[in-house]
Amino acid sequence: MELDKPYYAVIFTNLRTEGDNGYAQMALEMEELAQQQPGFLGVESARDGMGITVSYWDSLEAIANWKANMDHIQAQRNGIKKWYSWYKTRICRVEREYEFNK
Repeated sequence: MELDKPYYAVIFTNLRTEGDNGYAQMALEMEELAQQQPGFLGVESARDGMGITVSYWDSLEAIANWKANMDHIQAQRNGIKKWYSWYKTRICRVEREYEFNK
């Protein structure tokens, strides 16, 4: 994924509670909803014990608008109530990137 710099990354790291409890469906819905938001650039996610999801945005305003989305707010509330035992969100400005691809 090659993006124009600078852009922003929202890094969401988390530990899940036991069981799915509707999490997988919500995660799919939130990714689809995020893709429809102005300023959304992409997303990458991995889970092996700790989960890490990084979403990419063209501005801090786009990130704030996503955080204020009513469906996203409900997902955040459910996350606190039933899906996460811990999480941390970091917002970073990406000024440079490089990659290796064989």
